[in-house]
Amino acid sequence: MKSIDPNDFKVVKKVSLKKIPTLLDIKADDDEKEEKLDKVQAKLSDLQDVMYSHNKYSVLICLQGMDTSGKDSLIREVFKEFNPRGVVVHSFKTPNSTELEHDYLWRHYIALPEKGKFAIFNRTHYENVLVTRVHPEFLLSENLPGINSVEDIKPKFWKKRIEQINNFESHIAENGTIIMKFFLHLSKEEQRERLLRRLEEGKHNWKFSPGDLKEREHWDEYQKYYQQAINKTSTDHAPWYIVPADDKEMARYIVAKIIWEEMQKYTDIKEPELDEEIKANFELYKKELAK
Repeated sequence: MKSIDPNDFKVVKKVSLKKIPTLLDIKADDDEKEEKLDKVQAKLSDLQDVMYSHNKYSVLICLQGMDTSGKDSLIREVFKEFNPRGVVVHSFKTPNSTELEHDYLWRHYIALPEKGKFAIFNRTHYENVLVTRVHPEFLLSENLPGINSVEDIKPKFWKKRIEQINNFESHIAENGTIIMKFFLHLSKEEQRERLLRRLEEGKHNWKFSPGDLKEREHWDEYQKYYQQAINKTSTDHAPWYIVPADDKEMARYIVAKIIWEEMQKYTDIKEPELDEEIKANFELYKKELAK
């Protein structure tokens, strides 16, 4: 099985999504991919336990991708060995009335992980420069000063939002949040097949929404704005990784391996040392318990 190098997926210069493959052949069958994933799962789980006791860093995993790109199943499979106290998943849907009474980043700020924990954003703050660009009328519900109609939304508005997102990520990174952002890169044909399966397989019917087909009509627009957002916001402290997503099992393993490899850079994450006086009295404590 071909080894996975995070640098092969990391965005370090401007990219064109059309030129990046949505399928990666690493010469492995599904059983081998699952075996590799199982091993990384176990190592990530152990790492999270150490992080929890170290209590200085938190980890934010951001997942973005077109409908059916496999975000939900990836979360389930990659993080299933985690202690439930150490990981929280947030799925950001259409803002509710309370969220709309605050700025667009507010609901993401309050969902950030505590020290020692992982948080996974299933759809993220990037929806505010993706969905709203395809459907700018959605912005009107935010009741923003100077924005009374779609015509009021100028290019400089989007430029400012990108700056705000970069500042948001810079701020939380400087305060101990390790950020990794993953774009699950799906082909339009693979999406078509997955939507068909939702209609044809009874157990998946509940996942289908006619809205999926309407959004599919905007495929090219979404690809354009994803590309722009990725190119403008992939930084050293909050990098984007473009993961081929036509093969779900492969995508899961790639994401897990990248997280593991990137976390190895934080060599200061260690379990705290016990107080010397406590260690010196181990035998005494054993005798007390033996009684």
